[in-house]
Amino acid sequence: MDHGYKILGSFEDLFSQDITGKLFLLTMGDMRIRKDLTDRIYSRGGIIPTLIHPTARVSKFAHVSQNGVLIAPNCIVQADVTIADGVVMRDQALICHTTNIESFVFIGPQALVGALLNIKEFVFIGQKSLLISKKAKIIGPNSIVGAGSVVTKSFESGTTVIGNPAKLLETKGTSTEVNP
Repeated sequence: MDHGYKILGSFEDLFSQDITGKLFLLTMGDMRIRKDLTDRIYSRGGIIPTLIHPTARVSKFAHVSQNGVLIAPNCIVQADVTIADGVVMRDQALICHTTNIESFVFIGPQALVGALLNIKEFVFIGQKSLLISKKAKIIGPNSIVGAGSVVTKSFESGTTVIGNPAKLLETKGTSTEVNP
């Protein structure tokens, strides 16, 4: 049992069945696991629809993938935003105009992603982070923005940043001290 629900089996048990045409919602926080399961579900004919909470406001000029995007309550997506497959926007996140969010990005609760940014795939943006318009232009793939961070410049692939203003904590798996 988990939260009062009976566990019916493993993922392998699931994938041994015919899932053609069945709908799925994936909620795990590890976007690599989410991507792997997404690929497995699609390859077996399953469907992961995009789900947008009724209290979210998405501009009619935004482009949201129909494949597995989750937009939670009270989120705002402004005009000319592009959101790719598998993106998760948690409660009250705001994406400002003319921003591109690539596949399998996680945007934490109350995060604000400014205008004219390019967020590459598998980026994790922590809760209440602020990415400043025109200051940060690109957040490289596989990067992490710590909760509450204020990002005022671009960061390369595999970078972890924290603080206000956000400073380098780690790059490509090599830990370093936070730069003063």
